[in-house]
Amino acid sequence: MTHLREGHDMTPREVFERAMRPEALAGEVSGDHLADDVVIEWPFAALGRPRRIEGKAAFLAMAGPARAAMPIRIDECAIDTVHETADPEVIVVEYRLGGVRTATGERGSTDLIAVLRVRDGKVVHWREYQDTLAIAQSMGA
Repeated sequence: MTHLREGHDMTPREVFERAMRPEALAGEVSGDHLADDVVIEWPFAALGRPRRIEGKAAFLAMAGPARAAMPIRIDECAIDTVHETADPEVIVVEYRLGGVRTATGERGSTDLIAVLRVRDGKVVHWREYQDTLAIAQSMGA
């Protein structure tokens, strides 16, 4: 992981790495990496789950309770590849989240792809592609 700078001069990769550090994954959802007017999208969201959230406050209102209710404690983010784009604000990240099922201690992981637009050190748009079936199975659904 690269040395993480603070503030407006952070690169999109640094912002992503900051958001995915272990203490951020394990703790409360802070949203400190998100712009107030962020748009977060999950184009392939599972049935009954939101496909789009507008605004940091709306995301935190959904994500905090959702994380607290998860039967898995996420404790790892492995970045496979970061693809730079012609737009310096945008990166495409291939990564894997890992965690432990709290009831059984069983470890699992899932692969994801995110497209991020970062401006002034904050994410303004995050589009995440998830394997919703694998996630549901890992959570015992």
